Amino acid sequence: MRPGYDFQGKRVLVIGVARTGRVVSLFARGYGATVTATDTKPESELRAAAEELRAVGVQLELGGHPPELIRGKDLVVLSPGVPSNLPLVVAARQASIPVWSEVELAWRFLRGKLLAITGSNGKTTTTALTGHLLKVAGVETFVGGNIGTPLLSLVESSTDSSVTVAELSSFQLENTEALRPDVGVLLNLTPDHLDRYASFEEYAAAKMRLFSHQLDRDSAVLNADDPAVTKRMPSGQQIYWFSRQKRVAAGAFLRDGQVIFRREGEEVSLVRQQDIPLRGEHNVENVLAACAAACLAGADPAAIRSGVETFRGVEHRLEFVAEINGVAFFNDSKATNVNAALKAMEAFPGALIVILGGKDKGSPYTPLVRALEQRARTAILIGEAAEKIARDFGDSVPYVHAETLERAVELAMSAAEPGDTVLLAPACSSFDQFEDYEHRGRVFKQLVRSAQQRSFSG
Repeated sequence: MRPGYDFQGKRVLVIGVARTGRVVSLFARGYGATVTATDTKPESELRAAAEELRAVGVQLELGGHPPELIRGKDLVVLSPGVPSNLPLVVAARQASIPVWSEVELAWRFLRGKLLAITGSNGKTTTTALTGHLLKVAGVETFVGGNIGTPLLSLVESSTDSSVTVAELSSFQLENTEALRPDVGVLLNLTPDHLDRYASFEEYAAAKMRLFSHQLDRDSAVLNADDPAVTKRMPSGQQIYWFSRQKRVAAGAFLRDGQVIFRREGEEVSLVRQQDIPLRGEHNVENVLAACAAACLAGADPAAIRSGVETFRGVEHRLEFVAEINGVAFFNDSKATNVNAALKAMEAFPGALIVILGGKDKGSPYTPLVRALEQRARTAILIGEAAEKIARDFGDSVPYVHAETLERAVELAMSAAEPGDTVLLAPACSSFDQFEDYEHRGRVFKQLVRSAQQRSFSG
């Protein structure tokens, strides 16, 4: 039995009035709370949300976070982009006011099972694939979380027999208090968001909160090939593994070109590796994790095979955009950290022109040097992080500064030869020049398709 939360008569402060904060405010207000929502953005940038929230009686404090906002509050709910060390949040904790993320609140009201997926890379693809596998298997399935749909917006649709598949970021997991997924999946752990976290350990601890409250009837699915994961193995729940490199006692692994799932000593073949439609070895890992999670959530093997074979990937993840004069353009705008960019490059045999840069997240770019030396003709650097990337590359990698994505596409068109691949894999967040990685990816695709049209007309 989940603990729920009685909003009647409570005074709730919602910090952040973007997509998630808007849903939280409407939800809490609908359940009888007095709600105040605050954001550092001025009303001129939030007009539509402000009008909607005021219409249902939500009080708004825009353009800043006055410290008196926490006075008399019973609960504070944070949007994912709000840092936990925000002075207002720190003051709330000091006043013993509970501070929750939206996913903590949603879990308390969702019906059915929660299958939650986290990791440094691959979350969105694995979440979308797992949802697809369950839907093909005939399981009533909802998909949300960091993938774009706040979990609270799925509450009314969820049923006792449904499965909600949730992508959860470290930001969302930071402020959980009792969240307990029936199945929790940890894909990998590599340095990320070090502009927000004091250390890798602090970042990893946020990820591991996914398993903090699981019981012995719950399941954890972990990457057996990632030392950073295996050294932090949780306890108290049923452990399943996935591995590209070895047979596991329980979980999913490769053998003789087949994905095998093993549980309680029994094995079942799910799908041939050659039938996985996604590019890159990292996506084989994502498929293994999704297959294990789907099996644990009740999908049958035949449906899993069909689901893997019919899955066509996710927008902005190694997404083919166009071919222009023999040059292929791929959009991996979701490669927002160094490790993700490295895996994107490794998905191609060579002759790459790689577009890198954006807002720096605190990690060094030197791990990219060897892959670029082996696979790339040149790197094209954009955004705030360009100078740091150039310093880290030194004389090891040829690169050119473009500043903007538009200029980067122009330079790539000029430099590329037939048979080359132009890859957007920024290794950075997008917030210096774009609203988010999706906005960056859409702009890239528009630029490429405009260039394609010009080449046709010429």
